[in-house]
Amino acid sequence: MSHIFNNCILLLYFFSIILGITIEETDNKKKQEFEQATFGAGCFWCVEAVFERLEGVTDVRVGYTGGKTKNPTYEDVCSGETDHVEVIQIDFNPQIISFNNLLDIFWKAHDPTTLNLQGADIGTQYRSAIFYYSEQQLTIAEESIKEAEQSGLYEKPIVTEINPLAIFYPAERYHQDYYRQNANATYCRMVIQPKLKKLFNSE
Repeated sequence: MSHIFNNCILLLYFFSIILGITIEETDNKKKQEFEQATFGAGCFWCVEAVFERLEGVTDVRVGYTGGKTKNPTYEDVCSGETDHVEVIQIDFNPQIISFNNLLDIFWKAHDPTTLNLQGADIGTQYRSAIFYYSEQQLTIAEESIKEAEQSGLYEKPIVTEINPLAIFYPAERYHQDYYRQNANATYCRMVIQPKLKKLFNSE
């Protein structure tokens, strides 16, 4: 009996090793397949609604970054005293949509020439910003700005900031997926829906 028991233990040991390797390979594959991007382009409700519609984008979260206060609340950020930006953090599959493709939408989804201003939203928390995760993203972002400036889309100079991502603080739960949850709210009908219609020819 002890011989059978020892064999069972040995088999379990080998299976645990194999399972561990499989899980590790799966995790590594996921890391290779998915990347992240973080943009500030005005009210994050509106920007989230735009990017979550893109093929290849698997998740979008709204939050705050670029400031000096730890764990800021929405009220803290709206005060303009924390220096945070309202941003979206995007998970995307670069095999389907590239970082450069995301930037193409970024330029079209807001006005990057207005400092601390997007429509009726005024304040430093609404400034245009790209927060990069790697030197490669930095290079692509810098080149993308040059292309946007040369495109003739804007009459004024682009004022978009490019900074390394520091800490991303997820916004409160009621801000997440705001448009999907509140499509009939006044802001959604008056601001978000016209933008989506313009960009995607849909509501």
